[in-house]
Amino acid sequence: MNVPATRKDLMIVNMGPHHPSMHGVLRLILTLDGEDVIDCEPILGYLHRGMEKIAENRTIIQYLPYVTRWDYLATMFTEAITVNGPEQLGNIQVPKRAGYIRVVLLELSRIASHLLWLGPFMADIGAQTPFFYIFRERELIYDLFEAATGMRMMHNFFRIGGVAADLPHGWIDKCLDFCDYFLTRVVEYQQLITQNPIFLERVEGIGIVGGEEVINWGLSGPMLRASGIQWDLRKVDNYECYGEFDWEVQWQKEGDSLARYLVRIGEMMESVKIIQQALEGIPGGPYENLEIRCFDREKEPEWNDFEYRFISKKPSPTFELPKQELYVRVEAPKGELGIFLIGDQNSFPWRWKIRPPGFINLQILPQLVKRMKLADIMTILGSIDIIMGEVDR
Repeated sequence: MNVPATRKDLMIVNMGPHHPSMHGVLRLILTLDGEDVIDCEPILGYLHRGMEKIAENRTIIQYLPYVTRWDYLATMFTEAITVNGPEQLGNIQVPKRAGYIRVVLLELSRIASHLLWLGPFMADIGAQTPFFYIFRERELIYDLFEAATGMRMMHNFFRIGGVAADLPHGWIDKCLDFCDYFLTRVVEYQQLITQNPIFLERVEGIGIVGGEEVINWGLSGPMLRASGIQWDLRKVDNYECYGEFDWEVQWQKEGDSLARYLVRIGEMMESVKIIQQALEGIPGGPYENLEIRCFDREKEPEWNDFEYRFISKKPSPTFELPKQELYVRVEAPKGELGIFLIGDQNSFPWRWKIRPPGFINLQILPQLVKRMKLADIMTILGSIDIIMGEVDR
């Protein structure tokens, strides 16, 4: 009988882009020694659609429907950043009511994003039940979005100087009902997951990132706060009207996958607190700054010149970006979502550079998985929380 010889050399394996636990089209080229990971090389770009170049050939209003395709699970944040840039460039005031509506929708979007992180993360490490639970709650959030914006996922609701429409009659009561209901559900998640010995075995001490390391890598969001650094742009920059609400920054000091889970669970509770305060104190008044409706109408086109032939017969009034540059950022569910914007006294941005949190948080993956077991890759990658739409843009 021939005994099969044991191979001693290293094995190179493709993980993804078709693997269900890759959360999109991420490809990892792994070098394995048995079950141990020796090296990991992420290959990106399978979902690259040239979002930054598209932005430079559109007016801000035309570009707004595109931006929800970056991080398609936290769509409100991509819209917020897209209008915040021009608002700061043009020094446009947002009415108080519009600011409150924005905060409510942003925090609902944060909860929806964290829910759709929690379900697949638990499924990746072998717990199927939470995956079904989170869709129950997320569906209710999308019902609220549908009632307010007309769309469930890609809303196109934010506008320069406000929002597209006021909240419909009865929406505030429905949202408050959801908040009361959701708090009981989060408690259910915690009872189901947090003390579960199998779950703790899979996440405790896995993918540890120290406080100094986190800053050196430029990580942000729950990745940063799980390593003991209390940094949240809602407190730091005080954008929209977050300074008017009473809430706490969620953080842990262990820096492992469990800490990142606890930070996100805590953030969902804090988001509910912010929504309740905003809805109870929402002021009256306009939902949009109507003065900026009086956009500059561009010069009448000459007969048969470039604009006449290729853009339109009479260009619609557009918002002109002043000749200056600006970096604007918001605290998205995955971290710091930023845009570097250069205006050129034109209706198109001269430069539009996106700083996606997922892309920068993903950098540390090869370092975290080295010398770990193959099964830990799922835990570590899941705890980083990436969406390939914004990683590849």
